[in-house]
Amino acid sequence: MKKNKVDIDIKQSIKNIDAYTHVRGESIYVDDVNVREGTLFSVVFDSPKAHGKIKSIDYSKAEKLQGVERIFTYKDILGENQIGGILPDEPLFAENEVHFWGQPIALIVAESEFIARQARRLITIEIEELAVITTCKEAKEKDNFINAPRSFNLGNTEKAFGDCDYIFEGETFSNGQEHLYLETQGAYTEPLENGNIKITTSTQGPTQVQKTVAKVLGLAMHKIEVDVTRLGGGFGGKEDQATPWAVMAALATFHLNQSVKLILNRHDDLRMTGKRHPYESTYKIGLSKDLKILAYEAEFLQNSGAACDLSPAIAERTLFHATNSYFVKNVKTTVLSCKTNLPPNTAFRGFGGPQGMFVIESAIAKAANEIGVSASEIQEVNLLKENDEFSYGQTATQVEAGNSWYSAKSSFNFDSLKQDVKDFNNSTSAFKKGIALMPITFGISFTNTPMNHARALVHIYQDGSVGISTAAVEMGQGVNTKMLQVAAQVFSIDNSKVKIETTNTTRVANTSPSAASSTADLNGKAVLKACNALLERLKDVASKELNTNKKQIKIKDEIVYMNNEQTNLTWTELITITMLKRIALTENAHYVTPIIQFDKTKEKGHPFAYHVYGTAIITTTVDCTRGTYSFDSIKIVHDYGKSMSKGIDLGQVEGALAQGIGWMTMEEIAYGKDGKLLSNALSTYKVPDLFSIAKTIDVVPLETEGNDMAILKSKAVGEPPLMYGIGAYFAIQNAIKAFNPNYNFKFHAPMTPEKVLMSLYEK
Repeated sequence: MKKNKVDIDIKQSIKNIDAYTHVRGESIYVDDVNVREGTLFSVVFDSPKAHGKIKSIDYSKAEKLQGVERIFTYKDILGENQIGGILPDEPLFAENEVHFWGQPIALIVAESEFIARQARRLITIEIEELAVITTCKEAKEKDNFINAPRSFNLGNTEKAFGDCDYIFEGETFSNGQEHLYLETQGAYTEPLENGNIKITTSTQGPTQVQKTVAKVLGLAMHKIEVDVTRLGGGFGGKEDQATPWAVMAALATFHLNQSVKLILNRHDDLRMTGKRHPYESTYKIGLSKDLKILAYEAEFLQNSGAACDLSPAIAERTLFHATNSYFVKNVKTTVLSCKTNLPPNTAFRGFGGPQGMFVIESAIAKAANEIGVSASEIQEVNLLKENDEFSYGQTATQVEAGNSWYSAKSSFNFDSLKQDVKDFNNSTSAFKKGIALMPITFGISFTNTPMNHARALVHIYQDGSVGISTAAVEMGQGVNTKMLQVAAQVFSIDNSKVKIETTNTTRVANTSPSAASSTADLNGKAVLKACNALLERLKDVASKELNTNKKQIKIKDEIVYMNNEQTNLTWTELITITMLKRIALTENAHYVTPIIQFDKTKEKGHPFAYHVYGTAIITTTVDCTRGTYSFDSIKIVHDYGKSMSKGIDLGQVEGALAQGIGWMTMEEIAYGKDGKLLSNALSTYKVPDLFSIAKTIDVVPLETEGNDMAILKSKAVGEPPLMYGIGAYFAIQNAIKAFNPNYNFKFHAPMTPEKVLMSLYEK
């Protein structure tokens, strides 16, 4: 298998600083924390029905089981029984009603997890069942929504459709997706002196955990310390939904004055947690004879689940990315967050953007099929250009949509690839190939403007070593490595002299979560600011010590230079002198993303610091007898900016790509009509493995100048590459069409082998 042919020298990139302990199994996660003497263990008792009134619960047999310490319910909450962030609509524990299968009702605390699980089986509950809603269309019919709809508008679609030569309408469905992080949700809570509590947890949002625990326990936030070493994967699933488990454990610790551990097993995690939002959407697209998209309308029905969680913010980003890489003069897009009886769906890599992009790519594919042209022809003539306007009012600048598109076509000889597909399809009927291009344009920033800020605390110790604390949570994306790089580069010291501390709410407070692909930018800029302030302080000391002008001082490779000449003053000696002069060797910096703003009353503004661009060419082969498929090659030109860690960034592209392909092809979330999760194990929920990915993956960096709003001009890379996976869906569709000319394109993802087989032989 050919793999990772890239035109970047990974050897020159710093290695991920966590790689060594990862491969040796020495990295510390929540379940690895050494527990204190007397630690208790807990298990959640959850609803066995999707919707109903609780008539009675009998805990008596469970409470009598030897080793059970106590069972906690909403009655034990001294503050508010509420964990909702955007809207206060989600209780920690159900009170009189349950609204989804898996909703927490109680926490069983015992001497061991085994005993707690035994006790859970002894609890009996009687529920008067109520009507269950599982789909968006059902929710819309019953006017069951989380909040008011949102719409973005540009131009006049009604008038523009009158000028169109072609108009097409259709509907799409994109399913949810299970996060399937290797480390399940969990927390370990410890009682400290004076009623304080320390929480070690697997969360992307330490401040959110701190704030919610304080609210539920009726305490001030300074009584709660949250500490995160790293996550064993998050993908958005631990931005908001890591919170309840930490709160439950803290509640038990508060009452029992004892350490409590709560780690969900895989089945509990699958059943109780929300997924990527399924979307049921409709579209209307109008084009001119020269294939320009003159008008586009879409209505997105978002399956939010039983509570708000982050659904409104995710819905908003769907609108922000509804036109993907294309300029459309007349746009009207609306999103409705539908309330159903499923676990509250939540953030997932791409945060609503992929669902929006899938719809316009479906509309283009539909139009191309009906007109009798390739989708790439429509895609190409509508690509964003400099100073085009997005439907949300921001002007596109430093646009690389066309650059990445044409670079991909030329670098990988797209015409030759297309001809190879045609020749292959003419030579056999048992197998058919399909090819598709997938451009991406993805905005970088939290769309909620106040969240775009970060802090960093930097210490230089007496021996010249450096300690850094930020709000960045390491979850496999290599952010710790990038923070280290910033400090080492500013101070010009060896990487070994820099330590990245755990993420801790006591050291760095009031922070935004590690999400929105903004973690490295926000926290890196704060580290840069702090390190530069310290560097200026050190240069001032050195200039006085060497009796010269400060402007003549530089530090390079741990040596002080004056007028570009090496002196005898070393980094370590300079630190000693600075300390003896009683000058601070600590700096606390705060960074706020400039320029960005968005007025929700007008639905217009400049919400993104910059955009990431790229183009993928995906080729697939379908077995027309079995309905199975494989990906021959995936060729990508990606906009890294000026990558500061090429190996890490390449890994992010590959990982996101695999996750996107999984979402579009095989990862099928299934609920019964009663709201019970059917895809509740890895035997019934399939994720990509080595054989699911392309035989050849080529990733070429796009030649650009980078963007000053990105840390060291190295653009965010976590989320954008996931959308390349959408191209896999359309490559399969094109292969089906090559076999069955009568096939009418359908846009119901994921495109599983079962769907492929039925489509191949559709009359």
